[in-house]
Amino acid sequence: MNIRFFAREALRSISRNAVPSFAALASVLVTLLVLGVFIPIVQATTGAANDVRGQVIVNVYMKAASTPADAQRVRAQLLALDGVRSVQFVSKENAYAQERRKNPDAYDLLGSNPLPDTLRVTPTNADNALALVSAIAPQTPGGGRTTIDPLIDSVGSSKDNTDKILTATRVVKLTTGLLAALLIIASVLLISNTIRLSVFSRRREIQVMKLVGATDGFIRWPFVLEAVILGALGAVLAILLLGVMKVALVDPLVNDFALLSAPTTIGFGVLIAILLGAGIAVSAVGSAISMRRFLQV
Repeated sequence: MNIRFFAREALRSISRNAVPSFAALASVLVTLLVLGVFIPIVQATTGAANDVRGQVIVNVYMKAASTPADAQRVRAQLLALDGVRSVQFVSKENAYAQERRKNPDAYDLLGSNPLPDTLRVTPTNADNALALVSAIAPQTPGGGRTTIDPLIDSVGSSKDNTDKILTATRVVKLTTGLLAALLIIASVLLISNTIRLSVFSRRREIQVMKLVGATDGFIRWPFVLEAVILGALGAVLAILLLGVMKVALVDPLVNDFALLSAPTTIGFGVLIAILLGAGIAVSAVGSAISMRRFLQV
């Protein structure tokens, strides 16, 4: 095979069909830009969501008349329940000090401590938090609720807020993933259309080549190379733009936003390899579809 000949023919075909070639290249560029943003976002949001899930707790609030000894007794009862990983006792004095540091003006106006002693229960599985609430405060036959100890005032869980965060994360990932999928399909179709136009513009040359004994593979290779060149150019441009965005926008904000510095985010070098491979793969698929449908050799 003469690679130089195939490359020259591919470049000649691109110059002949400049407008559709540019449209295909731009489509690959936009697709890979979205993909290049989508992959780190998915990894970062997934890691953040897992961290949030790991922070789901069940708060057991003690009555005002309870003593530290009562809290330790209840703590032992909680540790005996299934699905409990750990139980942390937070005295009302410590809770008040923590909240006062967060909002000193509001707590200075109170004059007294309104917070109860609290037992923070960490479940072994975040999905079992509501079941754990039901175990600590089971429902009575009359429809009300009781508690496993008379000195427990109420039980609450942060799972509702966590579920909202996880739902929002899933919506972001689904929306971005759907957009990336649609752009990939559009890129494949544009590449396919570009190759089809190239085949159509050279149909007489193809007939002559067949008459002089050219093989099917010899005829197809320039078109394959044309698609690969368009895909590779689109990938390189996307990588350059992502590199500029990383240096100008992302890197200066890494220290201020924990999500941007998530340790599970993909390395930029690996992302470059993925995008380059994706650009070539999308172009190859588009070329294969086009030649199967329109190249009658």
